[in-house]
Amino acid sequence: MNAASTGIRVGVDIGGTFTDLVFLTPIGHLEKLKVPSTPDDYAEAIVAGIRDVLQDSDMFIDEVVHATTVATNAILERRGARTALITTAGFRDVLELRRIRIPLSYDLGWEKPPPLVERALRFEVSERLDSTGAVLTSLDMSGLDDIVEACTAEKVTAVAVCFLHSYRNADHEQQVRDYIDPKLPGVHISLSSDILPELQEFERTSTTVVNAYVAPLIAKYLANLRRKLDDIDISAPILVMQSNGGLVPSQTASERPVSIIESGPAAGVVAALQASLDAGQRNVITLDMGGTTTKASIIENGEVLRARDYEVGGPVSVSSRLVRGGGYLLRIPVIDISEVGAGGGSIAAIDSGGALRVGPRSAGASPGPACYGRGNTDPTVTDANLVLGFLHDGSLAGGALTVDRTLAENAVDKVVAGPAGMSLLDAAHGVHTIANSNMVRAIKTVSVERGRDPAEFVMMAFGGAGPIHAAGVAEALGIRQILVPPAPGLFSAFGLLRSEVEHHTTRTVLTSTTSPDLGVLQAVIDDMRENLTQRILAEGFEKAKVSYSALADIRYLGQSSELMTPLAEMAVSEGVLRQAEDTFEEEYERLYGHRADRRAFELVNIHVVATVDRGVDHVGRWDEETKSKAADVTLRSVYFGPDAGYLETKILTRPALSASPLAGPIIVEEYDSTVVVPPGWQVHQDELNNIVIQFIGV
Repeated sequence: MNAASTGIRVGVDIGGTFTDLVFLTPIGHLEKLKVPSTPDDYAEAIVAGIRDVLQDSDMFIDEVVHATTVATNAILERRGARTALITTAGFRDVLELRRIRIPLSYDLGWEKPPPLVERALRFEVSERLDSTGAVLTSLDMSGLDDIVEACTAEKVTAVAVCFLHSYRNADHEQQVRDYIDPKLPGVHISLSSDILPELQEFERTSTTVVNAYVAPLIAKYLANLRRKLDDIDISAPILVMQSNGGLVPSQTASERPVSIIESGPAAGVVAALQASLDAGQRNVITLDMGGTTTKASIIENGEVLRARDYEVGGPVSVSSRLVRGGGYLLRIPVIDISEVGAGGGSIAAIDSGGALRVGPRSAGASPGPACYGRGNTDPTVTDANLVLGFLHDGSLAGGALTVDRTLAENAVDKVVAGPAGMSLLDAAHGVHTIANSNMVRAIKTVSVERGRDPAEFVMMAFGGAGPIHAAGVAEALGIRQILVPPAPGLFSAFGLLRSEVEHHTTRTVLTSTTSPDLGVLQAVIDDMRENLTQRILAEGFEKAKVSYSALADIRYLGQSSELMTPLAEMAVSEGVLRQAEDTFEEEYERLYGHRADRRAFELVNIHVVATVDRGVDHVGRWDEETKSKAADVTLRSVYFGPDAGYLETKILTRPALSASPLAGPIIVEEYDSTVVVPPGWQVHQDELNNIVIQFIGV
């Protein structure tokens, strides 16, 4: 480190292939490190990276801000806790029944994912509440001992409890927890009244089950990270990124891990929001391509778009209301992110029908792409890009990672080119192009399917592989300008340092907006605000630093689904409700293409958000590259597809760019990423050191 004072903030983003670390010194210098992820123990990479940077330094770590894919991977790989479900008699199969929507309406071969709780571990209890929370059938505790015995025999490590209408009255769920908890030592118990106190039984059950399913794994992981940091004398608090873009202490994340499912992708969008506003861009589509997946999101009018529902574990992980990915449904506050299995490590293969497929299977960090020389012989997107000449033959990540073009060529030739009867170069270009089409799909999910035209947005490309594919993806969508921020390969880790602590709470109110009891609504909001305040104070933050906002789930009267709509003020009034109705109808029309003839609305849920301003420096300044590198411009033959063929391409670094545009083909090589500027595009650098790529036509 090159700063003389102490107190460093560290942003750590664990991906499927690399672990990214960004260090912010007290004087505002940013430094970066990219190390291979350690899937057997993700904390090892974090500790090794911190130790490497801090050696021979008198500085100490003030704060570790963390994003992780551990929860997501546990669901994708079905290696979460052995989980049981205790529910109201008659509702044992709610996870099986689900909702009837499927990813593709005419896909007769589609199969719904198996429930995370097998049927033998779903237990019914006699009890019943009505929709007001009044007791219709008292809780029968007589069968709980049998349930405990079965859970013990089946080595259950997590239990989800979800009773009908418990969002109105949590007493029955709490009684069950209090009874079984001492009888099941070490078993995590999740109550739906704690996790999601809202109506809609399937959504509440599914969310609670997912929370229980990943809770033991997350608790173990964060405890292990805490222990390993303590071992190297780092006692700094650990904050974890949530799917909504806010941070929570690690203890809170352990108790409510369902909130961190999209931890890493959310950090990238937070960073993109700040970088786009700094650059004067208020309408941006993000393209975040890592080693395993590609994530897309949208920033509109200077604000991140958010959603209430998220599906994880399907062909596409999505939060958009219009698209279903066939995964496990979560009802959580989440940045609207679409995620597909298309990353640098995505494996290419010829399927049984003779078609070329790319992903979702990934080579991951170990063994990694074939070019890594670690035993994998299946071709990946990274291998294809190396064959095409987009990547430097010999090394990546500043020399930290050795790559071998010959190994990449052998893999592409054996698995793709040979069986398909294609040339090596055309096969590699086919892999690259199909990866692009998968990413186009992800972007359309958050834009076209939400009534937005991608051509009206600027693209911000980041992640280790995003800038390689950005121009091809943008051109397919009609996007004419791309921004590549500094340190794009560590951008999500940087976003962690630009985030604030944030807590959300929800409560069902179910009332007409036409003649509501404003006093009751205000009392609900005030109570929710007070509960959040107490939670934040318990975590050691100052009350004076907290700001609040409110949102409402609104729907047309008679409908069964709603849209999240901001409330202009925390103080509820007729004017605030009328404004919310107008906002709801504008978004409804954009999303569905029409408005209802009759203006009659129902307010379903109230959400209150508490944000803690901790007064930290969120910007920082990247250490300048040496000017000697700016003069190093070389040439390399790069294959841009069958139409363009091989082209002599300038290879340079970011400092070599200026405000004067240069026409492609150009490749900009950086420590953490590579930027490809194909023919028909030009590139320059703006005053904030963003690389700006613009379409000029062929």
